Amino acid sequence: MSMGNQIAAPTGQRLRVGIVGLGIGRKHIQGWREHPQVDVVAIADPDAARLAAVGDEFAIAGRFATAEEMFATGELDVVSICTPNKFHKALTLAALAAGCHVLCEKPMAMSAAEGREMLAAAERTGKRLMINFSYRFSAQSRALKAQVDAGVFGEFYFGRSVWHRRRGMPGFGGWFGTKALSGGGPLIDLGVHRLDLALWLMGYPKPVWVMGNTYNPIAGELARQSGKTFDVEDLATAFIRFDNGATLALEASWAANIKEADLMETRLLGTKAGLLQQNVNEGYTFDAHIFTEQHGAQLDIHVHPPVGEANSGMYEYAAAILANRPHPASGEEGLIVMELLDAIYASARSGEPVKIG
Repeated sequence: MSMGNQIAAPTGQRLRVGIVGLGIGRKHIQGWREHPQVDVVAIADPDAARLAAVGDEFAIAGRFATAEEMFATGELDVVSICTPNKFHKALTLAALAAGCHVLCEKPMAMSAAEGREMLAAAERTGKRLMINFSYRFSAQSRALKAQVDAGVFGEFYFGRSVWHRRRGMPGFGGWFGTKALSGGGPLIDLGVHRLDLALWLMGYPKPVWVMGNTYNPIAGELARQSGKTFDVEDLATAFIRFDNGATLALEASWAANIKEADLMETRLLGTKAGLLQQNVNEGYTFDAHIFTEQHGAQLDIHVHPPVGEANSGMYEYAAAILANRPHPASGEEGLIVMELLDAIYASARSGEPVKIG
């Protein structure tokens, strides 16, 4: 999908957006405000101090202690769900029932079964459901996708997508490390992004089986020493096979004895060329490279900045709604990711491969 030359919406048409959860929700406010025909008119968070601070910072008048109160106003077109994972399903169902389109933070839900309920509700209400796979929307990712769509790489047959942190664990005792609230550790928190990015570049091939494992040697011991809850993995690995014969290795960790403080890398090998997208200086900016052979010479192509503007996922969702065209990062793709996450955790528990579908 092109990032530029958006189809113009009818003159004067605007979208009224509400945000539930003001942690990552602050980023959603900023993303929505990129679009000139979007107004963020309401926010909801049970933390009164945070609600007041964010409301004042962004001059948002509609402030609610609960999402239900916000939905009941009947004044919203779109809702961003930015809460702990446990609440994604219930809040999405409530927002859809209130007549709102939904942008749900990743992961889609706690399980594929919950994801299927969310998709069914979107179909039943005639509303849209998008998952915030934000790493698709960087300039480097979009530049690589344009080359994929142009056929530069041929057919992808193998990939490796990773996000490792040397010591990047969320605070012990918080919701990220509590399985009842999060559903899992770095696999469902970080790996979900690298998984979607690889699948998106590969054209979302159909997965047929998964072999996975999880580990907790570092964070588990540190949590015990601190006396705080931490009942999820600190590292997960997986090997995924698709119906076209392609395979993908996936790795995600919050704690690993590696050189880098933060390592994000996606490599895909195609029949005509390969690609690499990686973070720069262990941070949150990215480089993109293409490796190929032409006329007997092996060539390395660096996608140099500036690559052009890359709009946020919120901007892209708004543009799609206003133009009445398909939106990116659909609920259907979110469900495929959830099925894979479920299968990886199931394989880790059983020690056996898990079939999908």
